[in-house]
Amino acid sequence: MSENSAIKYQTLFEQLNFLFTNRLPRRYATLFMGWFSKLENPIISKISIWVWQLFSKELDLSEAKTTNFSSLHDCFIRQLKPDARSIDSDPRVIISPCDAIVGSHGQVNGTELFQTKGFPYTLMELFGNNELVERYRDGLYITLRLKATMYHRFHAPTACQVKKVNYISGDTWNVNPIALKRIEKLYCKNERAVIDLTITKPDHHITLVPVAAILVAGIKLHCLPNVLDLRYKGPNHLKCQADLKKGDEMGYFQHGSTIIVFANSKFSIDSNIHEGDTIRMGQALLHMQEETTKSLN
Repeated sequence: MSENSAIKYQTLFEQLNFLFTNRLPRRYATLFMGWFSKLENPIISKISIWVWQLFSKELDLSEAKTTNFSSLHDCFIRQLKPDARSIDSDPRVIISPCDAIVGSHGQVNGTELFQTKGFPYTLMELFGNNELVERYRDGLYITLRLKATMYHRFHAPTACQVKKVNYISGDTWNVNPIALKRIEKLYCKNERAVIDLTITKPDHHITLVPVAAILVAGIKLHCLPNVLDLRYKGPNHLKCQADLKKGDEMGYFQHGSTIIVFANSKFSIDSNIHEGDTIRMGQALLHMQEETTKSLN
């Protein structure tokens, strides 16, 4: 295949992918998939997973705690075998909360950051909260994209407490690279939760923003009784109490999506973090800056 033909093929593929995953009625497709994926029928379950594996060679169930799934949903939110992931135990290290592909990351420019090159958005548009905007002004961010085939559970990036969650209702655009290059401020349009972590150092701040996506758009946090999804009709500001050790499970997505990790200027991004790389839950993501770690020794 010539270079021009390859470019045309890639362009056509991207157009079809975007049309198929975004221009259909996203809400109704998501509600339908949510219903279908939870059908606990062994025949439907096995056929659905077989078709998924047929079209996605990246779906690897060898690390799953069990491969006897009651439904497609059960496969989506599968747990891993014990010790399938190593947790960096250094208290100065903030670990990746999930398996993911590293996306846009770096320093927030004032209050502006990027979903992908050339597509900026602001902290206010994402958080809708002045306190968090000022907290992460000129701070750091790392975008972690969970592909549909990946492990969908996410974990505490450090020892922390979760005392409140802000759920922001929204759309269910696909969050893959094709959509990110076409839909401005996409993360600010989609369903998302803002999870502020209280950690032992009072002047150090970490916030997680899980962003839901098309099909099975839903975020389940173990500290809250309800799934945060299109059917949720409760309050947006939710009080809770979760005391977590580093690596403890916080919850899961009901399908692949994205987590944006924010840190203030007391941290630095690990030197091994590069856009496009795969990172595993438990690997180093951020470091407390050297000047702040002396009190830990």
